Amino acid sequence: MASVNAFASPPPAADAGPAPGSRRAVAAWLLACCALVFAMVVVGGVTRLTHSGLSIVEWQPFIGTIPPLTDADWAAQFEKYQLTPEFKQRNHDMTVDGFKGIFWWEYFHRLLGRFIGIAFLAPFLYFWARGRLDRPLALRLAGIFVLGGLQGAMGWYMVKSGLVDDPRVSQFRLTAHLGLALLIHAAMLWVATGLLLRDRAPARSRLAGVALAFAALVFAMALTGGLVAGIRAGFAYNTWPLMNGHLVPPEVWMIEPWWRNFGWNMAMVQFVHRTLALVVLAGAWIVAWGVLRDVAATRPARLAAGTLAVVTFAQVVLGIATLLAVVPVPLGAAHQGGAVVVLSAAVWLARALR
Repeated sequence: MASVNAFASPPPAADAGPAPGSRRAVAAWLLACCALVFAMVVVGGVTRLTHSGLSIVEWQPFIGTIPPLTDADWAAQFEKYQLTPEFKQRNHDMTVDGFKGIFWWEYFHRLLGRFIGIAFLAPFLYFWARGRLDRPLALRLAGIFVLGGLQGAMGWYMVKSGLVDDPRVSQFRLTAHLGLALLIHAAMLWVATGLLLRDRAPARSRLAGVALAFAALVFAMALTGGLVAGIRAGFAYNTWPLMNGHLVPPEVWMIEPWWRNFGWNMAMVQFVHRTLALVVLAGAWIVAWGVLRDVAATRPARLAAGTLAVVTFAQVVLGIATLLAVVPVPLGAAHQGGAVVVLSAAVWLARALR
């Protein structure tokens, strides 16, 4: 079994890892997968904003690849949707044609998820069988694939929460679904940039730990955005910089016990997201300034630092515009995609400094 031997045998030089050509090929594949995950996050945003996520009421990882092809198929799908709380409470006057409009977004979202799984697994098995992955790298990539499987299961677990009584998915399951997507994207980007920068960053910067902590902060901010989306807090307090005339709205502590405000109170959830966004913006500029002033910083690190400062500022401006416009679909989806861009820049910088 050549593939088993390739996985089990140690590389010829334990410290060298894959050869430069193999490193570039593996990195290019992972970056392509990162681009697919970015597209998945954006499509997921559109699916949520168009209220399409509950249109498919079954999880069929394999059979579900084939969409309805005949009028009878569409009628059968629509009948299943008519049994859901969303149809009964919100869309009771929807026709089959209207159903098709929301069905296709959810279908494309699921289909893209399946495609990403194949786009990751097939090259992984190829590189593994050809002996182009050393054991540590193969194990890291296998771990990322497991995360992808968990992401698919979490997606269905999220959808199920909106098929019971309330036609709205759990904000916590939605946030977990988004968080797993971001984690997968960050993990692939971390590995890919590590392969590309292995020969260009011989010394670890004193700012490496700070940059890694900042990447974690960006991830946390994106999770608060998931909560905002989950309880639709973006449709309230559509003013800036004040929240309907208040720096801190008086109703942020209106729910008892106090800790429930952080997950169920629109005022608190949006206030936390707004505040954390400004903290991230300030942090991005401080970290970038520190890197650019460091005479020992490499060119990739300087480029990543400048990029981080620019994209973080653009993301904050886009978030404000989305809020003031009361979350139109294009701006809302772009803002969700912007979170991936900022996280990517933060991960790139942290990797370059190591």
